[in-house]
Amino acid sequence: MILLIRARATPEQIEQMLQEHKFYIKLAVDIERRVIVGGGDMHADCKEVLLNEGSRQQNIWAASFMPVTGKVIYESMVNLRPRQNRSMEILDSNIKERMAQIIKEFFGNL
Repeated sequence: MILLIRARATPEQIEQMLQEHKFYIKLAVDIERRVIVGGGDMHADCKEVLLNEGSRQQNIWAASFMPVTGKVIYESMVNLRPRQNRSMEILDSNIKERMAQIIKEFFGNL
């Protein structure tokens, strides 16, 4: 289930977002508006929800989050942008740090 999260996720919301992949949650994060969309099959599905909610493409970054371990993997096709990021992995440490802060705020300690 894909959910738009604007505040700390509840255990029920985390369980709903885990339905697709069981051990990890696909996330798209708007680092400017501090909004997360999680769940679903692909990061692109989450990105589309953010775009429909008024987010701008350049502010949306994707990652996978494992609630049991707190591990975040900053890789997705969503992150591949010829002018902004030349890899599936987020290369800019500032963007990674901003994402980590938002994910920690919404999901707890990493």
